[in-house]
Amino acid sequence: MTTDGRRPVTDIAARRRPLGPFSVAPVGFGAMRLAGPNVFGPPKDRQQAMAVLREAVDFGVEHIDTAQFYGPDIVNELIRDALHPYPSQLVIVSKVGASRDSRGGIHTADAPEQLRHAIEDNLRTLAIDTLPVVNLRLMRPSGPDAYFDDQLAAMIAARDDGLIASIGLSNITLEHLLYAARATDLACVQNAFHLTNRGSRTVLDECTRRRIAFVPFASLGFGATGPDSVLDAAEVIAVAKRLGYTPARVALAWALDAAPNVLVIPGTSSLHHLWENLDASWVKLDAEAVHQLARAGRPQPA
Repeated sequence: MTTDGRRPVTDIAARRRPLGPFSVAPVGFGAMRLAGPNVFGPPKDRQQAMAVLREAVDFGVEHIDTAQFYGPDIVNELIRDALHPYPSQLVIVSKVGASRDSRGGIHTADAPEQLRHAIEDNLRTLAIDTLPVVNLRLMRPSGPDAYFDDQLAAMIAARDDGLIASIGLSNITLEHLLYAARATDLACVQNAFHLTNRGSRTVLDECTRRRIAFVPFASLGFGATGPDSVLDAAEVIAVAKRLGYTPARVALAWALDAAPNVLVIPGTSSLHHLWENLDASWVKLDAEAVHQLARAGRPQPA
């Protein structure tokens, strides 16, 4: 441990897990929160945002999750300005399938030519020749179909052309996973999954069976209150108090314990919360905690 309680980088990265052809520390960093409110516009303090990125990498983060439509453009620019030239062990993962308008509205942008254009935009903004992983984020509530075939073909073409090294999927059903796995190798799946929403458990189980990394994009839930909240769930608070951890550490540790292929990417714009999140991979949940946390929330449909 360092004098301020943070673990040195050699400790944090000691138990790497696979991410496609790469290997990364179990706790990564979700960069979405570095943008302004509602993931739109610049951060209030640009220097602070860049300091968080640099500190994350300095203390063992090897997996950063981003997207060109965060900001838009702004988060990728922050990553570039803070970290380029990138450390050799850093795996930057982006996603395509959506866009933002001038007022911050989110729109579907998932036609094959739009996916290719978005990948090229990521490369340009991040100043990188090849993206390690790009996730195809599904925005349409439909099962595998001819359109999905065309999307997969666009992603495979981008990989074959050297624009990306590996393909991931986001916001998918088990049917999408099984269908895509017949067409190509997959590095990871990003779905919502946390203590109060376990609807993607079947997707996680299949990823575990196939040794595909599973990356919950909301391991701390959405918001501090409400039925989908994690940090104010009574069971989480009780376990955190008994074991002497923060609720965030407990929730992230639970996610990491869910399966050996889980990688978490908690996001923050705070250095204090960053250090808290990075320490989650060292949290030990005893049998009583596991039993108690099993009652947090109820399984929901995927």
